[in-house]
Amino acid sequence: MAAYHVVVVHFPIALWMTATIAIVWRALSDGPVAKAVDRALVPLLVLGLLSGLAALITGRLVWSWDAVSTTPMGRNHILLAVWTTAYWTLMLVTRMVQGEALWEGAGRWVMAALALLGSGLLGVTGTLGGHLAGIYTDLSKVLRMLGWEVHRTFYVPTSTLIG
Repeated sequence: MAAYHVVVVHFPIALWMTATIAIVWRALSDGPVAKAVDRALVPLLVLGLLSGLAALITGRLVWSWDAVSTTPMGRNHILLAVWTTAYWTLMLVTRMVQGEALWEGAGRWVMAALALLGSGLLGVTGTLGGHLAGIYTDLSKVLRMLGWEVHRTFYVPTSTLIG
C-alpha cells in the first residue's frame, strides 16, 4: 500500500506547483497567454485538492496512527500535509470568489506571494514524507540550519498556539 501513497502524492505536488507557476505568470502579465493560463487555474486547483485528499487518505491507510504519531517527523508530516491541503483549498476558494478582480492592483502580488509560500509549505511536507520513506533531500539540511532537526523536533509555529 505504501507504493500507492508514493505514487498518489506526486499528483498534488505537480498540480500545486503548476498552479504556482500559473499564479506567478498571471501576476506578472496581463497578456493573452497569461489569461489563458489563469482560466486553467481553477481546474488545476480542484484537481490538486482531489488528489491531495487522495494522498491524505492513502497515507492514513499506509501507516497506523500509533506508528506515525509517535515520532516528531511523523506528526510534523501529518500536520503539514493537512495544512498544505487546507492552504491550497483556500487558494482555490480565493480564486473562485474573487474571479478576475483578483488580478487588479495589489491582489496580484499578494496572490503570487501566497502561491510561493504554498510551494514552500508543499516542499517541506514532501521532504518530511520523503524522510519517512527513506529518501533524503537537501531541503532537510536547510531546515536543520534554520534550527529544525526533522528527526527529533516536533515543530509547531508559535502563531498556532495563540488563541
